[in-house]
Parts: sequence; structure tokens; C-alpha cells
Amino acid sequence: MKKIFLSIAVIALTTLSFTTVKHDDGTHLHINKELSSIDWIGKKVTGQHTGTITIKEGSIKVENGSVTSGEVIIDMTSILVTDLEGEYKGKLEGHLNSPDFFDTQNHNIAILKINSTKKTKGSIFTVKADLTIKGITKSIEFPATIEVKDGKVAAYAEVQVDRTLYDIKYGSGKFFEGLGDKMIDDLFTVKFKIAAK
Repeated sequence: MKKIFLSIAVIALTTLSFTTVKHDDGTHLHINKELSSIDWIGKKVTGQHTGTITIKEGSIKVENGSVTSGEVIIDMTSILVTDLEGEYKGKLEGHLNSPDFFDTQNHNIAILKINSTKKTKGSIFTVKADLTIKGITKSIEFPATIEVKDGKVAAYAEVQVDRTLYDIKYGSGKFFEGLGDKMIDDLFTVKFKIAAK
């Protein structure tokens, strides 16, 4: 059955700034939420929508020159739509915040917890993490480009997530028939860039 591709793009974190704190077990880089940004793109048969969402807080741990763990907490209540104005903008933002999607009144944060990274080739790493959305936690694994050099960290990754695993079933062909051009893909893609200094 024909699907719509839903993409949440976590982009443009190249201006991200961190404060470095030394611990006996490594270095923690705490995300500066004022300089952090997340962009998302949602696609459907008839077009797409774009918007932003912010990082609430988080940190990344570096040991022996490599990123070993971390946690990024996303403020789900900050979802904004940037390609619409007026009534339509408000309606879409309200829908994304509703129980049909992220139910932000009851689940105001999402959490990406990095558990480990393993080098595969050059600056490419396999990242194992737990992703929590709407209070539901699932293990995920994805490739990422990570570079640690001269006290700076730069990372890029693209992750595909099955939204139905997080009780986001609205417009899913798995659960509803006859949706036509209103069908939304079960997968969404997360793209993120992180720079630390």
C-alpha cells in the first residue's frame, strides 16, 4: 500500500556549543540549549511541512578521545511549523501536539540516550541507543560520523524510526484502511549534526 514518508529532520546544529566539565571517568560536554536547534520535515502524498523543535538539555561523554555515551532531551512542547501561517499553522501545530501524534501535554519530552559507539571504518561509528517517545522506550542502532580532534567533537547521523512502536498510529496503513492520500508512512527520519568545543 502506498505510504507517505514522514521525516523529522534534526538539522543545523553546527552552531551548537558545549561547556566542558572534567570527571575522573572522562569528559562531559553539556549541550548549550540556547545555541542548539532542531529542524523537522514531514512529507505526505500532497506535499510536505517543515518546522523546528528545541533541545531542552543534554550531555555527551568523551573517553580516551572517543564519544562513549550521552543523552539528549528534546522539548516536545516546542514543536513549531515554519512553512504555514495563520490558521493552518495553528491547526497543524495543535495536531502534532495532540494524542494523535506526540501528546505533548502528557509527554513533554523525548529522550535519546546513547549507550555505546563502535568504530566501523574511519570516522564511521555504529551507535546503540535507547529512544523514548511518549514514555515508550525502544532500542535503536544507527551509523554516525563522529570526529574528536583538538578538544572538539563533530557528529552527524541519520536515523529511521518506526513511529507506530511509540503509539503514533494516526494515518498508518497498518491500522487503518482507505486512507488514500491521507496515509502517512510508519517511518520517520531523524538527521542531526552536533559540534562541540
